[in-house]
Amino acid sequence: MQDMSLVLFGASGDLAKRKLYPALYNLFLEGKMPPSISVVGLGRKPFSNEDFHALIKEALESFSRRDIVSSSLDEFLEKFRYCIFDATKQESYKDLQDFIETRESELNIPDNRLFYLSVAPKLVDLITTNLHKNGISQTKGWKRLIIEKPFGSDLKSAQELNAKLKEVFDEDEIFRIDHYLGKPMVQNLESLIRPNPILKSLWDHHQIANVQITASETVGVGTRAGYYDQAGAIRDMVQNHLLQLVMMTALHHPKKLSPKEIEDNKREIMESLRPVAKDEMSQHIVRGQYEAGEVEGETVKAYREEDGIDPDSNNDTFFAARLYIDNEYWKGIPFYIRTGKRMKEKSTRIVIEFKNEADETENPEEIGLVSNLLEIEINPAESVSLRVNIKDQSNEQFEPAFITFSKNPSSQPEAYERLLNDAMQGNSTYFAHWNEVELSWKWIQPILEAFEEDGLPLNFYPAGSTGPEASHKLLETDGFNWW
Repeated sequence: MQDMSLVLFGASGDLAKRKLYPALYNLFLEGKMPPSISVVGLGRKPFSNEDFHALIKEALESFSRRDIVSSSLDEFLEKFRYCIFDATKQESYKDLQDFIETRESELNIPDNRLFYLSVAPKLVDLITTNLHKNGISQTKGWKRLIIEKPFGSDLKSAQELNAKLKEVFDEDEIFRIDHYLGKPMVQNLESLIRPNPILKSLWDHHQIANVQITASETVGVGTRAGYYDQAGAIRDMVQNHLLQLVMMTALHHPKKLSPKEIEDNKREIMESLRPVAKDEMSQHIVRGQYEAGEVEGETVKAYREEDGIDPDSNNDTFFAARLYIDNEYWKGIPFYIRTGKRMKEKSTRIVIEFKNEADETENPEEIGLVSNLLEIEINPAESVSLRVNIKDQSNEQFEPAFITFSKNPSSQPEAYERLLNDAMQGNSTYFAHWNEVELSWKWIQPILEAFEEDGLPLNFYPAGSTGPEASHKLLETDGFNWW
C-alpha cells in the first residue's frame, strides 16, 4: 500500500468518532495502514493537536472492537494532525493546501491524497469545487474521494451532484460509501454460494419461491429529526442500502467474478428491475409511520411526537415493496423488501424461501411439511441457517428444524475497516458506482412522486410491532408471509 495523506472533513463529527477512528485503529493494529500516512482532521472547532488526540483516544475507548494497546497508542496518534477549517471561506483552502504539503514534506510522503467527506450534503459540491480551484486535488500522485450518503435527494439532484463531482474527479476516483456493502456477510455472499455445491445447487430459480430482504430497527428517529423528516425511510434506507442488498443477492456466481464483472452484473440487475406502474403502485408498495408503543419493554412515543418532528408529518418510517427482476435467472420470482424504525427487533437478513410441493390432502404422511428456508443473517449477528423438515416420532408429523452456522462477530472486521482499507488501495468493488446509483434513483423516482401526490396511503403501526398490516397482506396475496 502506497504512502498517502488522508484528509478527513468532519473530524469532530459523530461518524468519525463512532466509525472512522476505530476503523483506522484496527487497521493500524493489523498492519494494514501505509508505512507512512498523514491523517489531517478538519473542523471548525478550535482544537489543538492535543485536543484532537484526546478526542480520538476517547473514541477508541468507547467504540473500538479491540482494546487499546497502550504501548503503540502514541505511534498511532502521531499520524494525526488537526487543521481548523471553514468550508465556506476561501482562505481556509489555501491554509489547507499549505498544511497538507508541509506534513507531506515532513514525512517524505508523495502527494497521494484520499479525501473523506463526512459533512452535510449541501457542502459536498462547495468543498470538491474548491479542492480543485485551490489546487489541493490537482496532484502528481493519485487522488480519491470518499463520499457518504445521501447522494442526492431525488434523481435530478443526484445527477446534478454527480455532474459537479465529475468536473473534479473521474468516476474511478469517486468512492460512494454504502456501509452495508462493507458488512462481512454481504461481501461473503459470493464465497458462501459458489464454493459450496450444496448451497450453489439451491441457488436455482427453478426451486426458489421468493426472496425476502429485511432491515428493521428498534430505534426511533433519535437526534436526526431535521434530516429524517425530509428523507424518510425510502431515501434513508431503500434507495441505497436495500437496493444494494437486492443487487448483491441477485448476483449469479457461476464462477468467481472479477470486480468489473460484479459492477457490470449489478448494473444489469438494476436495468432489469421492473418499474412500478403508477396505476399499480398501491399493489406493490406499502408505506408506514410508527405510533406510540412498547419496544424492548420500554414505552416509546409516536413519530409525530418526537422532538423536531412536525406533528402533522406524513413522512414514512416504514417501507415495503414487491419487486421483480426481469432477467432470465430471476424472472417471475418476487423479491420482497422492507425496512422500518421502531420495529419489534433489530435485524438485517436475507431469506430465500424454496418451493414447497407437499400436498397434505393427497399425501397425509406429509402433514407438517413446510418450505425450506435459507436465512442469511447480516446484522446484528452473522449466521447462515437452513430450515429443514424432521419427523417428530411422537406424533408422526413433520416439524421444522434449523441447522445454523455462525462465526464469532468480534473477530470480524467492521464494515468501515473493510471499506477504508479498500479505498486506500483503490479497490472500488464494494462501493456504489454511479450507474447503480442513477438506476436506483430512476426506479425510486416515480414512487417519490406518488408519495408527494398522496398517491399512496400512509399506514400506521404500533412501535414494537412488525410493521403495518398492509405489509403482511402484500405477501399474503401471493401465498407467502414474512420470515
